[in-house]
Amino acid sequence: MWQENEGNEAPPRPPKWLKIKWILIVLIVGLFLFDTIYQVSPEEVGVILRFGRFNRTAEPGLHMKLPFLFETLQKVPVQRQLKMEFGYRSAKDEVPTRYLVSPDASKEAVMLTGDLNVVVVEWIVQYKISDVYKYLFKMRDVNQTFRYMNEAVVRKIVGDNSVDEVLTTGRARIAAEAKKELQDLCALYEIGIDVNQLILQDVNPPDPVKPSFNEVNEALQEKERKINEAWSDYNQTVPKARGEAEQTIREAEGYALERVNRAQGDIELFNAIHTEYARAPLVTRKRLYLETLSEVFSKSPRKVIVDEKLKAPLPFLNLKEEDKP
Repeated sequence: MWQENEGNEAPPRPPKWLKIKWILIVLIVGLFLFDTIYQVSPEEVGVILRFGRFNRTAEPGLHMKLPFLFETLQKVPVQRQLKMEFGYRSAKDEVPTRYLVSPDASKEAVMLTGDLNVVVVEWIVQYKISDVYKYLFKMRDVNQTFRYMNEAVVRKIVGDNSVDEVLTTGRARIAAEAKKELQDLCALYEIGIDVNQLILQDVNPPDPVKPSFNEVNEALQEKERKINEAWSDYNQTVPKARGEAEQTIREAEGYALERVNRAQGDIELFNAIHTEYARAPLVTRKRLYLETLSEVFSKSPRKVIVDEKLKAPLPFLNLKEEDKP
């Protein structure tokens, strides 16, 4: 009887510690697999540190590494264009973008120009990470250092220019010079960054002096307008006067040439007549007399020919009667 009951007993349950053991093993294996298998996005490069020291880089795709106790992973967005803002901060995840101005941001934007004027310069720098190793290991806190380099370069360039150049005509040139000098500093300090673009977003005088500055600008604009109007009048009046003077000179030269030629012609005519007169005085004198009468009569509208033998011809002539057409 005892044997029959003994054969019907349920098998003994495994102890609880054994279940916990298997659970821990599964968790450890899962954690091991989760930490050793990783994926790198197309725009990133994975950097593997073994015991905190650079070991290798991983290209985009699926990879494996040792657990975190031995190797750690850092992902660096080398294909993404990064930006850094100065003088303002744009609010994240807002459409349209909203810009915020904090006390720290406003301080970094206040600068002194070469002619000792104060301006508020807001700018943005767009850059890419060109060398992962230099970016991570050549300098401590590379982002903050890069921010300080930006401020130093822009303040230097702004300090070498006048306030008018910074506000108006020289903005593009200043931005280009700042970008070049910033890239030179990045190469000198070996921080692994390529500067793609530096843009001066907004340049204004400080708020307390804006009204006065606007008045000065209006006065300068009025000055420029008056100068342009004066040059316009000058360009219209002076060429016209020069043209009239040139015309008068040419007319005088033409008149002088005409008088000289006419005088020379008269001289040659007189000499020719004198020669003919010396040869035949009577004929020449009669010809001159007839030519003179012909010239005089051609100018007279009324001609009266009287015989020299006629006596008292005047009573027969009505000299007061006007000629009818």
